[in-house]
Amino acid sequence: MRLLPASWASGPLAVVIGLGTTQTIAWASSYYLPAVLAAPIARDLDLAPTYVFAALSGALILSGLLGPRVGHAIDRFGGRSLLASSNIVFAAGLLLLSAAHGAALLIAAWMLLGIGMGLGLYEAAFATLTRIYGTGARRSITGITLIAGFASTVGWPLTTWLDAEYGWRAACQIWAVIHVCLALPLNLLLPRATPLDQVSQPASGASLHSAGQSETFAMGVLAYMFAAASFVSSGVSAILPSMLVAFGATPAQALLAGTLVGPAQVGARLLEAGFLARFHPLLSARLAMLLNPIGVVTLIAGGSLFAPVFAVLYGAGNGIITIARGTLPLVLFGPVGFGKRVGMISLPSRLTGAAAPLVLGLMVEHIGRGALWICALTSVSAFFALLLLHATPSPIRPLPVGGQNS
Repeated sequence: MRLLPASWASGPLAVVIGLGTTQTIAWASSYYLPAVLAAPIARDLDLAPTYVFAALSGALILSGLLGPRVGHAIDRFGGRSLLASSNIVFAAGLLLLSAAHGAALLIAAWMLLGIGMGLGLYEAAFATLTRIYGTGARRSITGITLIAGFASTVGWPLTTWLDAEYGWRAACQIWAVIHVCLALPLNLLLPRATPLDQVSQPASGASLHSAGQSETFAMGVLAYMFAAASFVSSGVSAILPSMLVAFGATPAQALLAGTLVGPAQVGARLLEAGFLARFHPLLSARLAMLLNPIGVVTLIAGGSLFAPVFAVLYGAGNGIITIARGTLPLVLFGPVGFGKRVGMISLPSRLTGAAAPLVLGLMVEHIGRGALWICALTSVSAFFALLLLHATPSPIRPLPVGGQNS
């Protein structure tokens, strides 16, 4: 007996819940995995934990290099099949990782996971939503980031428990099973993309041309802004508790501050989904780039007691920028060719994100709180870069919802 209407699975709410769930699984079982498993993997393989994080960095670089090609494929054919394929690749990478007994298989496994990340993380999901909903995808993009914002909140405790009960190899295997048994079916239930012959073909960047700006210039500005944001986000995330302790916070204060980052991200995304949704996403992005510098000034001026304030502002900025990775290119350039553009814009940010933990860690070690000032100035430079963009809302019409061709 059918409990739900046949159209429910392709409705906007079901799409957001389904894709948000698969994104949570993808992030928790790849990007967030080493935070818990790096130590047991390194210990079992008789390697330094640095090898595991270096393998993750390599995976991030590979996923970034794949981004433009994956985005172009989604532009042409839709993203349902590619997202489903990512679950198979993720599962294969996790199973290979569980079988690793040395550096060679460890690296090979993370290269597979890097391919999965290129096929199945946010950029691919945003492009898929754009091929389904066109310029109306902004709310759906915000929705899946709200759900997937809990990837670390769900993933870290679950991975920790699996490792404690069954070992890290079984933890990887169970994540592989989750990909095949839960994420794969959910991705296959996504609506088919709107047929290309039904997509309006206005001149891309119409809103930019009205402001006298070229698409190439705007893409360069966005690429720089997201690269700067990724450097700060990835670098600070990797060393936040130890960095706060180095600046005078007690371990308890550092732990409290760290626990506030996730809720701050989700709270900022709720603000973006509500109040800020009525404004151009450029305003949200500019605001987000100022939050981290304000937090740095507060922390350095007020001392370790203000560590929670810094963490909240830092987390809120991250939450909004994650949404902007999808909404800004959509509003500035329109839905046609969205996937390839996002892939090209995101490539520098993958590179800076991969290098940031090492670079910022060395900065903290050698120049102390000067590392925070560098992060703040990086964010400020991105804010000023965004001031160079003056765009009015694009006149491109939304695509029809729920087409028929994959």
